[in-house]
Amino acid sequence: MLSGRVCKLLGPALARHNHTVTLFPGDGIGPQISSSVKEIFSAADAPIEWEEHEVYPILEKDGKTRIPQPAIDSIFKNKIGLKGPMRTAIGKGHVSLNLTIRRTFGLYANVRPAKSVPGVTTPYSENGVDCVIVRENTEGEYSGIEHTVVPGVVQSVKLITRDASRNVAEYAFKYARDNNRANVVALHKANIMKMSDGMFLEQCRLVSEKYPDIKFRDMYLDSACMKIVKDPGQFDVMVMPNLYGDIFSDLTAGLIGGLGLAPSGNMGRDGLALYEAVHGTADELGRKKQG
Repeated sequence: MLSGRVCKLLGPALARHNHTVTLFPGDGIGPQISSSVKEIFSAADAPIEWEEHEVYPILEKDGKTRIPQPAIDSIFKNKIGLKGPMRTAIGKGHVSLNLTIRRTFGLYANVRPAKSVPGVTTPYSENGVDCVIVRENTEGEYSGIEHTVVPGVVQSVKLITRDASRNVAEYAFKYARDNNRANVVALHKANIMKMSDGMFLEQCRLVSEKYPDIKFRDMYLDSACMKIVKDPGQFDVMVMPNLYGDIFSDLTAGLIGGLGLAPSGNMGRDGLALYEAVHGTADELGRKKQG
């Protein structure tokens, strides 16, 4: 996924010239797998030079979290990067580094293909799995807007905007057309969340009118979970809000053998792209390795 993106950025004439790619090793097993990735790319003679930066949270006086400026400058300069898994505190601590990074670079679309891998046997190996999830990457339940109403009662705000919904829908349809995909399915719960998911669905429908060559339909999220397990072949490209995409992409990873086989790319404007490991930091594995 990353190598192909480098070649597209450079074009055929320059594909064999080295291109600098930013690397954020991450936490837990992140540095170990990042080291392995560098070895694999070197053995494959991939035209890449790595520019490595550590990423950690910096809390500003206004309470907002940012990452170190050299890491920011590197991504904007190179336009492409790879990050290892990053640790997120559970129930406390700073805003998720993953969310901070997405917002910093305007990475509004998360693309997660699920494609059967030769040699990895699953219940779906005979017919194979080949679908792509396009997940809105900046808002929804992951906006990080929470507060205490009264002691013992907290409220978490699901933020959905027209612009972000339209942007990710545009990306999904363009991706489908550019990659010879036949249809796009919007997953939602607009029957329950009529204003938020309703707005998301409305934008998907409006964008679909600009792509008459791509078949469009919408489906309730829970129904889609059941249907893709029964028959993954009926799905091609799926677009959905943030939280739904996070959960649904883990499900599709399970269809092909696990999170370790699932690539992920965070896409922004002007060709900006940051690829990542889908799995977590696996701290227990890291400690075993050190022991």
